[in-house]
Amino acid sequence: MALVRQFERKDIDRPSLHDEITAKYAVIERDGRVLLQIDTYGRTSREHPEKVSQSLQLDREGAEQLYRIIKREFSFG
Repeated sequence: MALVRQFERKDIDRPSLHDEITAKYAVIERDGRVLLQIDTYGRTSREHPEKVSQSLQLDREGAEQLYRIIKREFSFG
């Protein structure tokens, strides 16, 4: 699990489309802070597809950065 507070842009030389997976989110309140947790799950063909593959947590600062990136890159109003 990781708490993401900073995003840095990187270039990918050979971009590829990944397989679709399921992601679930939860909102956690801890010590007066609100965290958004995103859990990703593996492919259905995997031995334990219901097991979480990766968890990312965003605090307000990380969420604001991600919001600005998404708004800019997808041209959201």
